[in-house]
Amino acid sequence: MSVFDINNLVRNNIAQLKAYSSARDEFDQDSEGMVFLDANESPFSNGVNRYPDPQQQKVKALLSKQKGLASNQILLGNGSDEVLDLIFRAFCEPNRDNVVLLPPTYGMYGVLAALNAIAVKEILLTEKFDINLEKTLSAVDKQSKLIFLCSPNNPSGNLLSAQKIRALIENFNGLVVIDEAYIDFSLTQSWLKELDKYPNLIITQTLSKAYGMAGIRLGVCYASKAIIEILNRIKPPYNINKLSQEKAIERLKKVAEVQEEIKRILKERTLLEKALKNISFVENIYPSDANFILVKVDDANERYAQLIEKGIVIRNRTTQVLCKNTLRLTVGTEIENKQLLKALEELN
Repeated sequence: MSVFDINNLVRNNIAQLKAYSSARDEFDQDSEGMVFLDANESPFSNGVNRYPDPQQQKVKALLSKQKGLASNQILLGNGSDEVLDLIFRAFCEPNRDNVVLLPPTYGMYGVLAALNAIAVKEILLTEKFDINLEKTLSAVDKQSKLIFLCSPNNPSGNLLSAQKIRALIENFNGLVVIDEAYIDFSLTQSWLKELDKYPNLIITQTLSKAYGMAGIRLGVCYASKAIIEILNRIKPPYNINKLSQEKAIERLKKVAEVQEEIKRILKERTLLEKALKNISFVENIYPSDANFILVKVDDANERYAQLIEKGIVIRNRTTQVLCKNTLRLTVGTEIENKQLLKALEELN
């Protein structure tokens, strides 16, 4: 890879764009004792009558301390989907550029590409759900701006080869986006420690999975200061509401509680994997580093319908490439998992 310069990737209109400056951006000093008449808000206090911090400084300060990164290397989004959309909009020119996807993978990458009029090059993962390195690098051309990697992968649950990920980062003169939504359930370290080494690396994480906060929609982007500065130019001014920020701070402070819940999920995952081996119509149990298990069955459509009748909702992934007759089972509580196994055994 030649010397990487983020300025060669950013869209011209974004490079020239001056970010919108909100009232709270212009006055970000100590608010103690101040009378705020600058943002046309209601003056009647009800807990949410004031605009939220547009830079989410308290949330970022906590993440900065926990992840060992500077606050200016962090961007928060209304779910990871907003973060991913911002990346498309900042670096991909509509009707000209393309991105590389490695299906089966998270479906929103393709949806966001279509939404932003960006062409997609799809290179299938191998039969073992790993990167086909040679084909992936061969697919790249001058208009390829992004490669999306989901690791642990959704829907397969496995980690992608670290060696192959590194090869992509080092040989691609665009941005490599690693979606680590499920990294907290893996014993392998995050790629966060590699950010300073690779200026073309972007990592996304979320509070929806291990932190149990899917309802507040908070996604996190970690990257170089230069990349975050570009994304901040196009970020909506108040994209993370006050209540979400408060709940995130509350949860991020409960490190021991989160870790205990992760341990319980991993224990239940192991028990589920063991029990699933005794289900006659389960033909394969794929290795998982996530909070779900992908299993191959004799007839996914039939088994999905049968479980629905028994009050169990799982995900039928049979329509995805390389996933014929597969079901994705989220690891629930001990009681929920026993209900699932009981239903499966009754179908045995």
